[in-house]
Amino acid sequence: MARKDLATKPIAVLTAGATGITHAADCALAGRDVRLFEFPDFYGEDRAIRHTNQILVGGSQVNLYSIKREGLAAIPTITTDMKEAVHGAGIIILTLPAVGFERICEELAPLLEDGQVIHFMAGNFGCCVLRKKMREAGCTAKVLMGDWSSQPYGTRIITYAGKEVPEVDIMFRNITLRGCAFPAADSEEWLDTLQYIPSMFSLRHPVLADSVIDVSFSNINPLLHPAASVCGVSTMENWTGVLRRVPGEFSIYSHAFCKSIGEVQYSIYQEQCETMKKLGSGIWNLKKEQFMNRSGILAPEYIGEGAKGIPFENDWKHQEGAGPHTIHHRYITEDTPVGLCAQRSIAKAMGVETPTMDAVITLASVMNGTDFSKTGWTLETLGLGGMSGEEIMTYLHTGNM
Repeated sequence: MARKDLATKPIAVLTAGATGITHAADCALAGRDVRLFEFPDFYGEDRAIRHTNQILVGGSQVNLYSIKREGLAAIPTITTDMKEAVHGAGIIILTLPAVGFERICEELAPLLEDGQVIHFMAGNFGCCVLRKKMREAGCTAKVLMGDWSSQPYGTRIITYAGKEVPEVDIMFRNITLRGCAFPAADSEEWLDTLQYIPSMFSLRHPVLADSVIDVSFSNINPLLHPAASVCGVSTMENWTGVLRRVPGEFSIYSHAFCKSIGEVQYSIYQEQCETMKKLGSGIWNLKKEQFMNRSGILAPEYIGEGAKGIPFENDWKHQEGAGPHTIHHRYITEDTPVGLCAQRSIAKAMGVETPTMDAVITLASVMNGTDFSKTGWTLETLGLGGMSGEEIMTYLHTGNM
């Protein structure tokens, strides 16, 4: 059923990192009333948006269909008051590192109102966490919610001379992503609300997943980032030293990916597939050859099926500068404890061995001086503790525990 009221209600974007600012500006350029929220502790004097309500949108915005939107966007409401941002909003976009999901869901749950529609980008079990926090808060608001496997674009906040400016550079716009509502029974209605989110207008081929856990296991970040960062750490840390390369240009995609790392990533994917098979859920279909080049998994999201991969012998100029520039980076400190640890917890509950995930988690823990096995997410974090595989799938599909 079309929700035409969503066309006129404000869009709330939580929070104001690179993707949040881009969502807000993109929607504002399309003429929508946008409210942008940021936590007070991330809204210091160094934030450009603290000093202006305007954001310039630019960049190459590469995609198969040459879809592009650019210009100077005015954001009428930028606030550190979450209630001000979400009260009366039709659509709520949550776009922040998953390590912040528990905090934001705990604060958001008591503020939710009947009829609101929630989109987590990228999902990373976001809906599982929010449903848990809603139960704990006694929130009975009738809302539609769902997870997406990634963002609709790759984007960065521009800095000059080390200072942030109110400008974003969109490198590419995705034309396909995997998504699902929670419960999955609401997926068709939830998917229909895409038409009211201007920042998602490039998503010509959304894929409806089997469950939100399917979506989270289909997120490329935990699959690619920790393994490549850990296995490619010597190149990263020697970049400006013995390698004498330009600071800030390193990228795991451009300079770390290789056949051996591809084998590690593919092994993790096989562990993911076995876990989802035992659980009785779907997962995205990847072929081994997609791991044997620099762009085989990422590029199809914005170039489409059949996108030819960039051989390991060549640089991927498009990704240069993407980092990470330190092992203490969200590619490891988020994608390991939130992504791989949560996935491993589900795998163990299904009786699936995960030696490659275990190895990457262990090495990432040693390099960061943090035991991610102790701090990482578990079934209990997701509100799924003590449930059998059949009970989990029933809950994900129907919302009934």
